[in-house]
Amino acid sequence: MSAIGVVSSCSCLRPGVWLLKPGMQKMSSFGLHTAARCAAKDYYEVLVLGGGTGGITMSARMKRKVGAGNVAVVEPSKTHYYQPLWTLVGGGAKQLATSARPTGSVMPKGVEWIKSRVTALDPDKNCVWLENDSKISYKYLIIALGISLHYEKIKGLPEGFQHPKIGSNYSVHTVEKTWKALQDFKEGNAIFTFPNTPVKCAGAPQKIMYLSEAYWRKTGKRSKANVMFNTSLGVIFGVKKYADALLEIIKERNIAVNYRRNLVEVRADKQEAVFENLDKPGVTEVHQYEMLHVTPPMGPPDVLINSPVSDEIGWVDVDKETLQHKKYPNVFGIGDCTNLPTSKTAAAVAAQSGVLDKTISLVMKNQLPTKKYDGYTSCPLVTGYNKVILAEFDYDAQPLETFPIDQSKERVTMYHMKADMMPLLYWNALLKGYWGGPAPVRKLMHLGLK
Repeated sequence: MSAIGVVSSCSCLRPGVWLLKPGMQKMSSFGLHTAARCAAKDYYEVLVLGGGTGGITMSARMKRKVGAGNVAVVEPSKTHYYQPLWTLVGGGAKQLATSARPTGSVMPKGVEWIKSRVTALDPDKNCVWLENDSKISYKYLIIALGISLHYEKIKGLPEGFQHPKIGSNYSVHTVEKTWKALQDFKEGNAIFTFPNTPVKCAGAPQKIMYLSEAYWRKTGKRSKANVMFNTSLGVIFGVKKYADALLEIIKERNIAVNYRRNLVEVRADKQEAVFENLDKPGVTEVHQYEMLHVTPPMGPPDVLINSPVSDEIGWVDVDKETLQHKKYPNVFGIGDCTNLPTSKTAAAVAAQSGVLDKTISLVMKNQLPTKKYDGYTSCPLVTGYNKVILAEFDYDAQPLETFPIDQSKERVTMYHMKADMMPLLYWNALLKGYWGGPAPVRKLMHLGLK
């Protein structure tokens, strides 16, 4: 995972299986007054779907804009997690408990928390449906529903996690299993996977690999470990500057990388992982493992699939510069659930939140949005227990670095920023709507030239 702002993070997951109820377009139709059983009232000026990073951040910003009583957040989860910490939890460097806080404690004071799930969106009638057929209407809608994990799309999972030697840093239920598997490693293959789908925090699948390799070096087991990164991608990282640096590390540490390999089955009782060769349809490979770290397939939440607000895949269809919906001008999207062509991290959410704040302000005044999101995102690539390469880049996969140094170098300072500073920034600034990304810092650091 990753951190935020200068570093990055990944938005919180909303569990649940949701259905859809399409409607007819009627932008001015706000007169819907069926009482919602889980809500204090049935109409809000601003309704936010999702209480993860993007949802809490935007609800805090909207509270200051229209007043707390006019904002509501729909979120079923009782606990809010700072998921960037889970890389370090899986590596034994942090405790899981430090990543969790009650959702009520991060909800902006006075904002209505509707403890329910969204089951349908009807943007043509300016309303959403909740569980038990409750209905809430809105004037402005912000969709921040995150991304869904699909372990079940890998044969043998999630039930395979009941066996030892296997873990995943992407779930609160399996992240501590990673640390257990890492400690219990004796001799053999240690396999780390990257799926053939979009993912949140795309650097995380290899961060735990570098931590594991470092741990085995510390404990004298490295010579007995064959460390393998099996990725569905054709490159190690999407930005060449950082990819070149990672490939040097991989070479130095004798890590095997197998490109275009996608995990399709786990036989946990036999400690076997089956991969398809994406360049040779129908060809599979079986690897014995002593440790397996699984990055699950991911996709849009079920409620967004075939929704009027979504594209053909199921991602919220927004303008990539303003974050305003392409069809419904009073609907907006932020974070992992959108089709913005950038890496899905909370560094992206931080930058997006500042732009979206300006966009909504102008829309509320019947003016056209002018602030533009440049695709900024970030990934602190943890390469050891005290080393990080701080990757920052834009829509064009070009480096967009905050500091006037070469950020492709491993640095102790960047590790402490990731491990110690970013959690503080997350809880105390981003979620309170006061951090819109590092652009002002970058401008200062580069004397206004970048």
